[in-house]
Amino acid sequence: MATRLTRAEQGERNRGLVLAAARRVFLERGYAGATLEAIAEEAGFSKGVVYSQFAGKPDLFLALLDDRIAERADHHTRVSAGLAGLDGLRALLEANARLSEDGGDWSRLLIEFRVIAARDPALNARYAALHTQTIDHFTDTIAGILARAGLASAYPPRAFAELILAIDSGRVLERAAGTSELPVEHLVDLLGRALVPVGPSDDTVTGTPDPGGRHARHDHLEALVPRTP
Repeated sequence: MATRLTRAEQGERNRGLVLAAARRVFLERGYAGATLEAIAEEAGFSKGVVYSQFAGKPDLFLALLDDRIAERADHHTRVSAGLAGLDGLRALLEANARLSEDGGDWSRLLIEFRVIAARDPALNARYAALHTQTIDHFTDTIAGILARAGLASAYPPRAFAELILAIDSGRVLERAAGTSELPVEHLVDLLGRALVPVGPSDDTVTGTPDPGGRHARHDHLEALVPRTP
């Protein structure tokens, strides 16, 4: 005899089914094209069941994003363990690229949502709070990988992490247009030129690098990052 679910267990089950259906519909139709009716139909529920779990489409998407952020943070923690230096950074970015490819059109979907949210201050603030979690964790991950090899970014750590994320978003759009000629290896080569060795008395390296100043260390970086043909 099947065990009867409690009200709380049934609610949690329904929430999971709605989220799974929402992800499929969002990926198929995009954020703008997705409707609560389509999500409810995909989940096999009435709209009332969907509304019993979520206030509307933005809440559904933000819940999916929250789960995605947690998954990526866990992925970064596992993948980055033991990684060090530029080779470690390369390994992390390659792992991220594979994860993004496995995730279907999620990256493009997220960019679409960000553009829409940018026109809605309240929604944008909710997105920004989640995005801050992504940047904070990614900053710590990158800084840890570099520090294990005695390196740091010539830019402030958070700015360096934002730079990587911004370039990745650009790569997504270029790939969508079918014109991308920026493989991960080229990105790693570019980022490697913004790295500097951390001396015994250095805690972090901050500020904007000066091509002719003390952060340049050209001889070291030429050996660290051989130019890509």
